[in-house]
Amino acid sequence: MWCASCLASACAGCTCNLCASALSAISRRSARLAYCGLFAASLVLSFLMRQFATPLLKQIPLNGLQKSKKGLNSLIILVTWEIWNHRNICVFNGANPSVVNVLHAVPSEATLWCLAGASKLQDLLSKACRINTFDYTQPDEWFQMNAVLRVSLGNFLFFAIFALMMIGVKDQNDRRDAWHHGGWIAKIVVWVVLIVLMFCVPNVVITIYEVLSKFGSGLFLLVQVVMLLDFTNNWNDSWIEKDEQKWEIALLVVTVVCYLSTFAFSGLLFTWFNPSGHDCGLNLFFITMTIILAFAFAIIALHPQVNGSVMPASVISVYCAYLCYTSLSSEPDDYACNGLHRHSKQVSMSALILGMLTTVLSVVYSAVRAGSSTTFLSPPSSPRSGIKNPLLGDDNVEVGKSDSKEIDARPVSYSYTFFHVIFALASMYSAMLLTGWTSAASDSSELMDVGWTTVWVRICTEWATAALYIWTLVAPLLFPDRDFS
Repeated sequence: MWCASCLASACAGCTCNLCASALSAISRRSARLAYCGLFAASLVLSFLMRQFATPLLKQIPLNGLQKSKKGLNSLIILVTWEIWNHRNICVFNGANPSVVNVLHAVPSEATLWCLAGASKLQDLLSKACRINTFDYTQPDEWFQMNAVLRVSLGNFLFFAIFALMMIGVKDQNDRRDAWHHGGWIAKIVVWVVLIVLMFCVPNVVITIYEVLSKFGSGLFLLVQVVMLLDFTNNWNDSWIEKDEQKWEIALLVVTVVCYLSTFAFSGLLFTWFNPSGHDCGLNLFFITMTIILAFAFAIIALHPQVNGSVMPASVISVYCAYLCYTSLSSEPDDYACNGLHRHSKQVSMSALILGMLTTVLSVVYSAVRAGSSTTFLSPPSSPRSGIKNPLLGDDNVEVGKSDSKEIDARPVSYSYTFFHVIFALASMYSAMLLTGWTSAASDSSELMDVGWTTVWVRICTEWATAALYIWTLVAPLLFPDRDFS
């Protein structure tokens, strides 16, 4: 026991010091990429749980853990006790001194007496965590889907709670501004605890979250489209503002490459998803609409009254072709018009990776663009001078300085609430990606994001993208009295 105590003390001390130094560096620069890191970690965890957690979930309730109850509870008490001894480093580094003093005033004996209650923790979890309570055997696909949804729910609750906490934050003197940017050890602990606790909620809660995730994912897809439009317009404007011939040539090259890629990709779609000898009218309709939309984008953008640019139109055309491909590749394996059915596993994995990559890029872009003068994340009270704040710039006011309160209140550069809402919606969407929108069309647990639900969600996303882009072009003509800048 003494050796275990020394080992726990050394590990807790080293871990807390390392984490404190690393996470304090994050808080001094920017919290945005750290939130992206948490979201990326949830994606990796969801994927791993889907692949490997089925045997464990089948054993919940965990009756078998009673055999190691004594040793496990002793380890929990030791580790928790040593972390508490290092609480000034682990959790409360940089916190309000009065709070730290109150916590240090708690008698050690009383703290150890409270920690002894951990011996009841395993009994409580054994009774509360009940997933496999069915009278019949559920397929492995059900446990895979359930694991993904539970991790997603924990991640969603983390960002949803922060979104609610940040409502009404208008200036940087608000105490909640420090909560948003600092306290990363406490945040990671809360994030982990929420994910673990989600494996103890009843299955009916997961079923309700599954339904809500479908609506939340639809909202995220719309946000993703808006981000793409914002990205293409800013990319085009930044090169035009340089007013140099080399950048004009670069715009022309990007435009030509994008349109050639769109039409070449569409030709491949005709080959892959319109096999000879089969009536594939639906697939032909999807592909033909994609080509028509590409021409429509160029015609509308080049119209003299629209005053648009063909480069954003070409980028949107490529994205629509990509959405058409992901939609068609998600058709069930036994569908005769799916010409890639022989490579269904590879196609499913590639589509999943592309979907997760675009999701990560969307949340990273939302973090990078937060605070710029044109992003939709900026609240009305934020500065709109057009000067972009550096993502990793040092804070002018450090937490804990007594003279920080004397500085005039500066408005926040972006909406913290909407920032966390985007991450919460992205958590829902990632669950739908990994579960194929909870579609049971595929009998193989190796196929992900496959089924008619996925097909229609993605093709509707393509049409919504086209509609929003066309709207950005024609809205100034339809409503000339309104400012769309």
